[in-house]
Amino acid sequence: MTTDSSRDRHSDADGADVEALAVRAAAGDRDALETLLAAIQPRVRRICGRMLLYPEDADEATQDALLLVATKVHQFGGRSRFTTWLHAVASNSARSTYRTLKRRAGERLTAELPPMPDPRTTSVIAGSRLDLLEALDVLGADHPELVEPLVLRDVQELDYAEIARFLDIPLGTVKSRIHAARNTVRPLLVVTD
Repeated sequence: MTTDSSRDRHSDADGADVEALAVRAAAGDRDALETLLAAIQPRVRRICGRMLLYPEDADEATQDALLLVATKVHQFGGRSRFTTWLHAVASNSARSTYRTLKRRAGERLTAELPPMPDPRTTSVIAGSRLDLLEALDVLGADHPELVEPLVLRDVQELDYAEIARFLDIPLGTVKSRIHAARNTVRPLLVVTD
């Protein structure tokens, strides 16, 4: 059985390898990119799974995120750790997948609905993270600069300093944006018993 602390130690050891692979992949090393994608796939899946609880939705977001990493790794600037950049890419992919599934579900006419629920839209219709994703959409419409710091802190659980390095903004600005974002989304979140 793997404990959280042994998993964290294992992740830290793997983290150095992932960072080195990312640097090589960003420089154009195709073998490093292939190895990197294989190494980060479970992490990306966990990140997407935190936001999209239905496994097939999270798998779709994971594939989209891995494709983005493969095609955009050269844009990784090295201002922060690669894994921080990866968290942002995966979180954005999950949000994008949610919006796509929501749009698809809304486009269906009632008469066109199948007799059995479509598993591709189940998490959009009945998922337990709907309130958070909806709140992030509302927040993004009026204050897009607040979404990423909030997701990186409250969903992906990154520390404030790491978020500041990644976003290349002062630590005080990160804290201020997260505070403002929380105040904005709090009334939008549905509390369930």
